[in-house]
Amino acid sequence: MTGAHVPAAVDDPAGVRARAEATAREVFAAIGTKWALDAVDALGTGTLRFTELQRELPGISHKMLTQTLRALERDGIVDRTVHPTVPPRVDYRLTTAGRGLRDIVNGMCDWSGRYLDEILAARTRAGG
Repeated sequence: MTGAHVPAAVDDPAGVRARAEATAREVFAAIGTKWALDAVDALGTGTLRFTELQRELPGISHKMLTQTLRALERDGIVDRTVHPTVPPRVDYRLTTAGRGLRDIVNGMCDWSGRYLDEILAARTRAGG
């Protein structure tokens, strides 16, 4: 089809898959940080302001929460809304992708609870 636009998945399915896998690894690295999944879990209850979110995460510094939220926003997991007030009000909420991530993480937690005895037995056998 000369001159017609063909979707990238048809043109180069291996390239699309490689790009998706590379992006997934980057997102997994971002959500694998100390505070990211806790922030996602806290935002699962609804929209929170920065200070409310910080209260939900005892021990997190202002700087670390800012960095965590920026990374989650960059990857489309968290949506940030700035309201034009004085002082500015900033709200954070999970995006559709963020809610999907939270569901997956909750499923993984259910899995670990279901197989806890097996996991602990394997760790004992392995010496750890």
